[in-house]
Formats: sequence, structure tokens, C-alpha cells
Amino acid sequence: MSDQQLQDTAAGLKANLDLILKENIKLSEQLDFNQLALLIPYIQQADRIFLAGAGRSGLALRSAAMRLMHFGLTVFVAGETTTPAIRNGDLLITASGSGTTSTIVKAAEKAVTAGAQVVSFSTGTESPLAKLSAAVMVLPAAQKEDHGKTISAQYAGSLFEQALLLLTDAVFQTMWDADGTPAEELWKRHANLE
Repeated sequence: MSDQQLQDTAAGLKANLDLILKENIKLSEQLDFNQLALLIPYIQQADRIFLAGAGRSGLALRSAAMRLMHFGLTVFVAGETTTPAIRNGDLLITASGSGTTSTIVKAAEKAVTAGAQVVSFSTGTESPLAKLSAAVMVLPAAQKEDHGKTISAQYAGSLFEQALLLLTDAVFQTMWDADGTPAEELWKRHANLE
């Protein structure tokens, strides 16, 4: 790579990071934080918490699962071989930008049938997943097949997935602020087989 190519690539990286950050700030200004705050009582009242998302949304929810585990909550990621059956009193947290991802809708159907509560992160409230959910946290981001770039210049739902990660971290941080458990205590639950 020539010096000019390196400088051009570095400038492109900075411009794209700036774009990503600006889009996330713009999204945060459009959020209904009262709606998002409803998630916390669902988490606090659940016997056990299950999280289900596909692809990158699933990866973001895995991160949320880890943080909830740090609180000492009983948390499972749907699809893992050690995940037990969901039951009455449990909570399923789902994420699907479109609200139509078949595996996530099916998981929500099974949860509702078992008597569990379902809450969802999605881009809207008129979807099969939303209809199964006790609460929907709307992230005003482009869906992965929205190629028009009117909501986001990023590729394939990236803004939704980034916002999901940031917002679930904000939920954890808010719960931690209210809880007041020292970080050293939470850290005792951190994975030690890494």
C-alpha cells in the first residue's frame, strides 16, 4: 500500500466512523425512552430470562445476556444446547428489525404458548413478532433489506444492530446505577474459563 493509499484509507475509515456515530446519535434523538424503560420491570420480574436474535442482532443480544448474568440473573441464549425449556414466569427478549424473522417469530410463539412474556426490539409495531410481544422497543433504523439509504447510509441493517448493542448496554448501566452493587462484586460472576 502506498503512502497515498494509506492516507486515503485512513481518511475513509474516519469518515465512516463519523457517519456511524452520527447515525446512532440521530437515532437516539428519535427514541421513546419511556418505551425503552418498560423493559427494566420485565427483566426484574422475570424468573428467568431468555434472549433470541438471528445474525448480528443475535450477537448483540449475546452481549446483553452476559451483562444480565453479571447481575446474578438466570439468563439463557436461545439455541444453545444447554438452554432449558421456557415456561410461565420467564421472559423472552427478542430482536428482529423486520419483526418477521421466522426463527425468532417461532421462538416467540413457543414462549407465549408456554406462558412466558415476550418483549421485542424492532423497527415497528406492525409485525408478527410485535403482535406476540407484551412490549415492543422501536428502534427507528433501516431494515436489512432497505437499500434506499433514506434512513441509514450503512449496509444491511447495521444501524439497528449497533443501536441494539448500545441500548441494551444503556439498560444494563441504568439498572446498575439503580442497584449500586460495586463493580468488584459483579465481576466475580464474569467468565473465568476464558
